Amino acid sequence: MPNKTKKEKTPAKTATNAKPTGKETPDNTENEVSKSAKRKPNTENHPPPTTLTKIKYTGPPHVKKDKRQNSSRFNVSKNRELQKLPLLKDATPAEREELFIQKIRQCCVMFDFVQDPLSDLKWKEVKRTALNEMVEYVTQNRSVITDAIYPEAIHMFAVNLFRTLPPSSNPSGAEFDPEEDEPTLEAAWPHLQLVYEFFLRFLESPDFQANTAKRYIDTRFVLQLLDLFDSEDPRERDFLKTILHRIYGKFLGLRAYIRKQINNIFYRFVYETEHHNGIAELLEILGSIINGFALPLKEEHKVFLLKVLLPLHKVKSLSVYHPQLAYCVVQFLEKDPSLTEPVIMGLLKFWPKVHSPKEVMFLNELEEILDVIEPAEFLKVMCPLFKQLAKCVSSPHFQVAERALYYWNNEYILSLISENVTVILPIMFPALYKTKQHWNKTIHGLIYNALKLFMEMNQKLFDDCTQQYKAEKQKEKERLKQREDAWTRIQNLALGNPQVQGDMVINPYPNKYVPMQPHPDVIAGTISSNSALNPNSMPGDDEGDVVASMERLENEAKELQKKKSKDRPLLRRKSDIPHDVYTLKALETHKRPEEYLSTSSENN
Repeated sequence: MPNKTKKEKTPAKTATNAKPTGKETPDNTENEVSKSAKRKPNTENHPPPTTLTKIKYTGPPHVKKDKRQNSSRFNVSKNRELQKLPLLKDATPAEREELFIQKIRQCCVMFDFVQDPLSDLKWKEVKRTALNEMVEYVTQNRSVITDAIYPEAIHMFAVNLFRTLPPSSNPSGAEFDPEEDEPTLEAAWPHLQLVYEFFLRFLESPDFQANTAKRYIDTRFVLQLLDLFDSEDPRERDFLKTILHRIYGKFLGLRAYIRKQINNIFYRFVYETEHHNGIAELLEILGSIINGFALPLKEEHKVFLLKVLLPLHKVKSLSVYHPQLAYCVVQFLEKDPSLTEPVIMGLLKFWPKVHSPKEVMFLNELEEILDVIEPAEFLKVMCPLFKQLAKCVSSPHFQVAERALYYWNNEYILSLISENVTVILPIMFPALYKTKQHWNKTIHGLIYNALKLFMEMNQKLFDDCTQQYKAEKQKEKERLKQREDAWTRIQNLALGNPQVQGDMVINPYPNKYVPMQPHPDVIAGTISSNSALNPNSMPGDDEGDVVASMERLENEAKELQKKKSKDRPLLRRKSDIPHDVYTLKALETHKRPEEYLSTSSENN
């Protein structure tokens, strides 16, 4: 049995923001604090973070302002005049709770940030100052979240955030390209960011009591929170991801409901709309949840893997969320190796046929799966797996062939191949030998490397495969020769037909006109056979009709060709859209609330 040598994962940037310190008690069905997480509280236990959209500045701004930002519908308050209250730090301890509640209620006043962004600037500043002060107050002080604060704080969050999202700027669900496309930013974001910041600090405070808050943070609250994940602003989805993860960790009674509603979002995305902006963030949350599943896995979790995660591979916008999806799949296989066969067969079922970049993504994920596969499970899937790899190696797209050939640089995969070389080499040899004539020179070196490794594994088997391949090639040449001879005989028979005009006929194999003179005996035989069929007819009687019919057919073909050329649609090149400097600044100044989602081991 080969020694499993997994690839070393390079740790990404460490999280810089504060982690929650409140303890989370796992329920009876899920062990959110795994032993491995306790031993290794580092970035390897985190799902890959959802990257914020990075925009390249290619010139001066040239995008219309009304298309740069969009905004949700807010119910603007009628009375928007706010009174500036004294600072919390200046109030006496007995007055602070009442003053804190007054400031929270002030922040429930809604302003217009879209139709008239310059209106009520004085009162907007009062609200902004109050939100900043409350964030600092909750973060730096203890014993300030009393029972009276919970309904006020949660109501303020709901009033400000739970809203109707604007219509999608990309209703067709086309793939978002971070290099070319700009995200649609929320016009009211400077106002919303402070509300998100306050609520996140409120949840993460050591004073926060889930038993008290569960009366207000219920299933309806969670459902409205999940609806916001379809926001097109990546900064808002980043906050939502962290807040939902905190709620999942602190409210045990909501865990099953949250998983069920996320499943429903995925079902709707895969089978109905194929459009949702928050799939990557939801998968990142699930990656952290899956990491804490208890063993043995419940049937519910296995169904989620096979019926939800695997069909996500067939959506055309896979590249937007593929790193998070691959992480979730690998986490399941590390928990339960017996799921390896259905997972790999599912990947082969959804394998792309004509989308090379997507094929490269599948090959990346497949290598991650093979890094954690058990040798016994490998035996079950190696035949269909390497048949697909042989197709990838033979691909004319050099990136697909190159990515497949990189499997022979992986030590653990190479050890699995060496153990089963008698089965794998006959499958792979024709593809490797044929690809030696690949148009890309980089592929040549990788091909020779793979052939050399196979030769070192089993010299005799390699020689047998070589002889067998050459014999098959020789048989193929003979079959082609027989086919060409058959076509030549048919051609000679056709030349003997008295209706054939001229000496020039098409030879299907050389692909060029070859003058061939019909044999007199063939002509005589053809004439006699025609005469036998119709004794009253003479050779050449219908010659004028045949010529007229051929001319008519040629004219119809020409007219049809002209019509096709007229109906051919015009093709438009995709233009380069210049980027807006305001969008660049907004994304650069945004500070993520947390680089990684924490696991339960860091919360304890």
